Amino acid sequence: MDDLLRPIYQERASQRHTLGILMIEKGSDYSPETDLFDVILFVIAREAEEPVFIKHYTFEEKSASLHIVDESRVKEWVLLGSNRKVMNWLLNGKILFDRNEYIEQWRQRLLGFPTGERKVKMGIEFAKLVRRYIEGRSFFEKDQWLDAYNHVLHALHHLARLSIIENGFYPEVTVWNQVKHIEPQIYKLYAELVGGEEPLDKRLQLLFLASDFFIHSKLKQGASHLLDVLERKETSWSMAELLNEKDLAVYGVDLAILLEFLVEKHVLAIEKIATKGQGVFHRHYTVEKK
Repeated sequence: MDDLLRPIYQERASQRHTLGILMIEKGSDYSPETDLFDVILFVIAREAEEPVFIKHYTFEEKSASLHIVDESRVKEWVLLGSNRKVMNWLLNGKILFDRNEYIEQWRQRLLGFPTGERKVKMGIEFAKLVRRYIEGRSFFEKDQWLDAYNHVLHALHHLARLSIIENGFYPEVTVWNQVKHIEPQIYKLYAELVGGEEPLDKRLQLLFLASDFFIHSKLKQGASHLLDVLERKETSWSMAELLNEKDLAVYGVDLAILLEFLVEKHVLAIEKIATKGQGVFHRHYTVEKK
């Protein structure tokens, strides 16, 4: 297989913008990590013409997929966890080309998991956990149990990822296998939700009670990154300022609900700023003084 694909990746290796090339082979007949292709060629480039360029090949009744990805997009995927199979590619792919040990440095960084990056990822997962929990609770109170189940399942997934990150690991595709060993209590909640014999409404009720506890226990770590950003200036923040703060862009649509949740938990305080309308105030946010 290497001999047949060599002309393709050697052409990319000769280009000065190419930083590294990895090959990932299909592990079984059903292998979603390679999108069911027999082999993936993953090329990381600096200043690529397109953020993501994909080309498909066929040879000897086999298939290959070439991915040329700008390094800024790879960093985004790793930080946000929005393309989880890439983590496996980076850590376990066969290195075909490595300019100035670029891939090896990536691997060392991933295995070391710097504290700053860990804080950001915990914040992202915590915000998603809060949103899913609140939406699930809302459906539960309306007796919409299947919709509540869907949101609670997602909330548990974010809770599991948060726990894995907190313990210094990157969440893999097999999250539940990881969390079973790292925090078995969370795994038991998941097993009870999907396989318990109690009626669905009873299982959900139990899960919401347990989720209250876990969200409270993870609040300090989950809110740490956001609080660090807010404490950079002595004055309060308007919502417009928060939305324009580049370090908070990673929260996306979950930022507003996270802010309100932290206000309810007395982690953030509201400062009222007068407007031209009598009795109407701008709402600014600041860290609650202890």
